Amino acid sequence: MPDTITPDPQQLRLWLEGAARRDAASFRALYDATSPKLFGFALRILTKRELAEDVLQESFVAIWNNAGNYQSHLAAPMTWMTTIVRNKAFDLLRRTDHDTEIDGDPFAAEVMAALHDPGATPIEALQLSRDAKALAYCMSALEGLHRQVVGLAFFHDLSHSEVAAQMALPIGTVKTWIRRSLEKLKACLAKGERA
Repeated sequence: MPDTITPDPQQLRLWLEGAARRDAASFRALYDATSPKLFGFALRILTKRELAEDVLQESFVAIWNNAGNYQSHLAAPMTWMTTIVRNKAFDLLRRTDHDTEIDGDPFAAEVMAALHDPGATPIEALQLSRDAKALAYCMSALEGLHRQVVGLAFFHDLSHSEVAAQMALPIGTVKTWIRRSLEKLKACLAKGERA
């Protein structure tokens, strides 16, 4: 699968240098080699295909326009491009006033399916409904990036290092955000139980 293979960083650097010189063939090769992986990354942030496609297009325009500014001693080419995609995705979320959510629709669908489980007693369904609402409320209280990190780790079952790679963040930051977010969730859920 092309989006799981990371192209050779040296080759990506050469293509970026070509793009900086306005070499369309180099840029096309760069696009072909990296667009599936970058699209997948945008889709995980935005969850909607059409939004991810828009962000990917904006990101490649930015890559074309800024290829001359790329500094290989600061970041690997894929990291640099992933950061551009991430920033464009979050800019779009802020611009359109969407909340950053991880799998909001599938998560809600799973909760609804559990609520309609014919084997569940009315009391069990009611409790699940309360728990799901409490968790959704407490998750919404987290800062957007923190909510996304927790979502990737727990709803997508990614390791800390996989979350760090997805978000182009240092692993220490990811671990800290997850630990603090879980403490906030625990406190929020405990407060809800007392209410």
